Amino acid sequence: MSDPEFILLGDALWIDFINTARGRRPDAPDGLADSAAYHRWIKAEKLATDAADVPWEEVLAFRERLLAVAAALDEDRQPPSSAIHEINRILARNAGHHQLTRVGGAWQASFVPHRAPTALEAIAGSAAQTLANPDVRVHGCRAEPCTLYFVDRSPGHSRTWCSAEPGAHPVRVERRRAMH
Repeated sequence: MSDPEFILLGDALWIDFINTARGRRPDAPDGLADSAAYHRWIKAEKLATDAADVPWEEVLAFRERLLAVAAALDEDRQPPSSAIHEINRILARNAGHHQLTRVGGAWQASFVPHRAPTALEAIAGSAAQTLANPDVRVHGCRAEPCTLYFVDRSPGHSRTWCSAEPGAHPVRVERRRAMH
């Protein structure tokens, strides 16, 4: 996904959310400087808005908790239990029911929400899906001076940069040249 105001890697919604506090430079400005920026980010991600309903402090506090989750995963540590509690608290806001459906000749139980999730609920759901998937890793970009996080689904979890595009990081190009 591309947006001129925000870095949207598209790896996972929650990663795009926490990356609003980070950038390709350590001194990058906060992408969510105020609630209006949060509303613009929600529109860029095509989510149901909750910008008017959720206190701004709650949005920032949730982002900080998710940053702690990403840092823990990047360091192969367990995420803080307080962050998991907050994810579960936000997920519990959207009521629904379980439903059986037949997929490919087999029955599957799935949760069907009563309404579309709000932005924070969608972000919490994205984080929960990442945490529940043992085949997914979260890493911090190793290109200097980038500070973004990304989801690594590569074989062997060997991806080290937030962008696979050639030339996205001059450091990557220089390292490749130095090897030859």
